[in-house]
Amino acid sequence: MGRKKNNNKQSSANDGDNNNNVLNHEQEATHSRFEDDSMDEVIEVSNLDESMCEFDESVIGSDKTSADYYFDSYSHFGIGFCFVFVRLCKGYTRMQFLMLQEMLKDVVRTKTYQNVIYKNSFLVKDKIVMDVGAGTGILSLFCAKAGAKHVYAIECSHMADMAEEIVKANGYSDVITVLKGKVEEVKLPVAQVDLIISEWMGYFLLFENMLDTVLYARDKWLVNNGVVLPDKASLFLTAIEDAEYKDDKIEFWNNVYGFNMSCIKKQAMLEPLVDTVDQNQIVTNCQLLKVTMDICKMGSGDASFTAPFKLVAERNDYVHALVAYFDVSFTKCHKLMGFSTGPRSRATHWKQTVLYLEDVLTICEGESIVGSMTVAPNKKNPRDVDIMVKYSLKGQRSQVSRTQYYKMR
Repeated sequence: MGRKKNNNKQSSANDGDNNNNVLNHEQEATHSRFEDDSMDEVIEVSNLDESMCEFDESVIGSDKTSADYYFDSYSHFGIGFCFVFVRLCKGYTRMQFLMLQEMLKDVVRTKTYQNVIYKNSFLVKDKIVMDVGAGTGILSLFCAKAGAKHVYAIECSHMADMAEEIVKANGYSDVITVLKGKVEEVKLPVAQVDLIISEWMGYFLLFENMLDTVLYARDKWLVNNGVVLPDKASLFLTAIEDAEYKDDKIEFWNNVYGFNMSCIKKQAMLEPLVDTVDQNQIVTNCQLLKVTMDICKMGSGDASFTAPFKLVAERNDYVHALVAYFDVSFTKCHKLMGFSTGPRSRATHWKQTVLYLEDVLTICEGESIVGSMTVAPNKKNPRDVDIMVKYSLKGQRSQVSRTQYYKMR
C-alpha cells in the first residue's frame, strides 16, 4: 500500500531544493524527548476546545458503521483490507490471525513494550498487573518474566483460549491468569491492581481503540498512585503532496472506461485512507493536534475534541491531503521511552491516516493552511470515529475555504 515517490519525478514547484526538509519538533513550543535505543521523537502541548460534529447523510453509505461492513465489505474504501471470514480453530478468522501476526511482527510496537518492561522492572516486579485486551498474552508474558507477582490477562475474544494455552506452554500458569470476557463484566479475584498495561491504540489513535475500557479498568481497580502503561498519547497533523496516488485512488472514479462513477468517489473521499506516507511528500510543518492525553487522569469524554491547527508550508508545492499520526510515551520509566507512528519514523502497523482534500492547494513557502479538526465517536458505533475538518488558505496562487467530513469505520 505504501506510496514511494520517484526521486527523478518531483511535483514540487521548486524541484530539488527542499527534498531534504526535516520535520523538527524541537522548534515547537513545548516538548519532551523519548530516550530509547531506537527512537528519538518529541511530544508537544497545546490547549484545545471540545465540540461534536454532524455529518452529511446524503452521501451513499455515510450512515454505516464498521459493524455494517462485516457483511458489506465491498462498500469499504478507507482501510487497506476487507473482512475475510474463513473460520479457523475456536472461532477465530484467518484475517484476525494475520492481523495479530502483523502486530507481533511490528518491531517498533512490540520491542518498545518489551524494553519498557524489561528495562524498568521496578514498575513490574512483585506487582499485581492487569493486561487489558491481552490478545496472545505477549505483554502478560513480558510482565511475568520481569517478576510480576501475578498478571490478570483479560481478553474478550476466542483468542483468550489460545492465550491460556500459550501461557501454559511457556510455564507461567502459576503467574498469569487469563480471564475471558469484557473488562466491564469480568470478576477479578483481587480488589485492586498495581499496574495496568494495554496496547489500546487504534488507527488515527482513536479508531476501534480500547481507551474507554482502559479508563474503566483504571477507575475500578487501579490502586492510588498506580501506573498505567503507556500513560501519554499525542495526535499530530501535517499536509502532503499526493497527486499521483490521489489520481489513482480517488479521481479514477470520474471516468471508468468512459462511464461516470463519481458517486463512488464521494464515498472514497468520505473515508480516510490508512497507508504509509513517504516523508518526501511532507509539505508543511507538523503540529500537535490534540493536547497530550494523560491516561492516568483523563476522562472518557476527553477523547472528543476540537483542535485548531496552522500548517506552514516549508516549500512551494501542492497539497492534496492532510495526514494524521500519533506518538505514545511511557513517562514512568527511569528514562522516557515511547514511539512515533509518523512518516519520518520507522514504519508501524498503524501507518498514517490520510484525509484527502476536495481542493488541490497551490501553496508557497511560508503560507499557512489554517483551520480546525473536530473528532468524536460515531453515535451508532462508538468504536468508529467521525471527523470534521475546516480549513482555509489565503495564498498568492490559491484561495480556498472549505469544510469536509470524514468517517473512519
